Amino acid sequence: MQLPYIQTVNDAKSLLRQTSSSHAKVGITDLDGILRGKYMAREKLISALEKGFGFCDVILGWDSNDQLYDNSSYTGWHTGYPDALVYPIPETCRRIPWENEMPFFLSEFSGKARELCPRNILKCVIERAKNMGIYAQAAAEYEFFLFNETPETVRAKNYTNLTPFTPGNFGYSIIRNSAESEFHNDFLTMCETMNFPLEGYHTETGPGVIEAAIGVDEILSAADKAILFKTFAKIFAQRKDLMATFMAKWSMDYPGQSGHIHISLKNERGEYVFYDPTKPDAMSDTMRWFLGGQQMLMPDLMAMVAPTINSYCRLIPGYWAPVDNSWGIDNRTSSLRVILGSSSTQRIEYRLGSADANPYLAMAAAFGSGLWGIENKIEPTSSVTGNSYEDSRSSPSKLPYNLSDAAKRLRSSATAKTLFGDTFIEHFASTREWEDIEYRRQVTDWQLQRYFEII
Repeated sequence: MQLPYIQTVNDAKSLLRQTSSSHAKVGITDLDGILRGKYMAREKLISALEKGFGFCDVILGWDSNDQLYDNSSYTGWHTGYPDALVYPIPETCRRIPWENEMPFFLSEFSGKARELCPRNILKCVIERAKNMGIYAQAAAEYEFFLFNETPETVRAKNYTNLTPFTPGNFGYSIIRNSAESEFHNDFLTMCETMNFPLEGYHTETGPGVIEAAIGVDEILSAADKAILFKTFAKIFAQRKDLMATFMAKWSMDYPGQSGHIHISLKNERGEYVFYDPTKPDAMSDTMRWFLGGQQMLMPDLMAMVAPTINSYCRLIPGYWAPVDNSWGIDNRTSSLRVILGSSSTQRIEYRLGSADANPYLAMAAAFGSGLWGIENKIEPTSSVTGNSYEDSRSSPSKLPYNLSDAAKRLRSSATAKTLFGDTFIEHFASTREWEDIEYRRQVTDWQLQRYFEII
């Protein structure tokens, strides 16, 4: 059976019974967008497709460094960290080429844990849209840096003086991608084989930086592809004795790394609804209101698309990242870039998100805020023309400057709770506050160099 045709539990069972592998892999995404998982015996996985399996709920109660959150909003020592029920998702099945074509399945939480499951948060937004007769197409676009380093060497070097995969600034370089064509072609093949094919792939400005545009799909599948792409890009690089990072800003000498999201909408008849030739710039009422909702709620939802301390190092003027919630037509200085075209190509690029964001939560924020705009007929401000860094008229409100402020803004947003649920917003905001506290506990090299002798 060809993997693209696996849609049901029975399809997945049939595949597993035919495979020569004694085990398969399952993965589930934590709140930070890190894919956690394990090997599972074939027969156990066959059973789990129907009955689910237990997975320790600690992954909803610890941070990206496996440190337990100092709160009891969902799980903790007060609960004993029990198993939560998890179900493999048949239609997400892939084969891992370098593990003897071993099957791999994404999974999602069930029961109470479902309220915090990132994939389910996006599914709830999709259900809201379905009740409005709306369906979203989406695609993620990532920038990431490659280094001639390993997990051992970066630690030995204390993450300084790292050797990039290629030197210098050379965006869109034919020389670089041709000289290293063996790596790049193998990487493109891997993406194709694992069903997150790239429709665009090129060097960006900076040493060893790559930009990859994943092909468009229905939004839930697009988010699945994004989380798989980020994970397996890192795996692929490490298998080549390289390292890939999706940090929002690994060096202040170079532009940051974005995680842009492209979205367009269809109606129940499968017709695209952003295009209306009778309206200014052919932007339909639906597109305009969707844009207005994205713009208006961007400050409230920023913690979902810029979820780390490092995210805010990227958002500075003049480095290809937005600094407010402005929008413009084909304008890469704004947070929302309207891309005009035909009925099937006209779309909005949500440019605020960084590469370190959880794809499910970032897409939930970008999609959910737009739906709220349609529901409430929110009009956007005037578009920015030229440099949005110098035009504050297009921005109705400023964005949070740091993760702590973004977390507070998210927690206080009644609209966010309506869109994503009180339980999720309270817990996720507390996890971002934890991240900020962990950061503020640190004495950095910068502080020592600045204050140790002089102050």
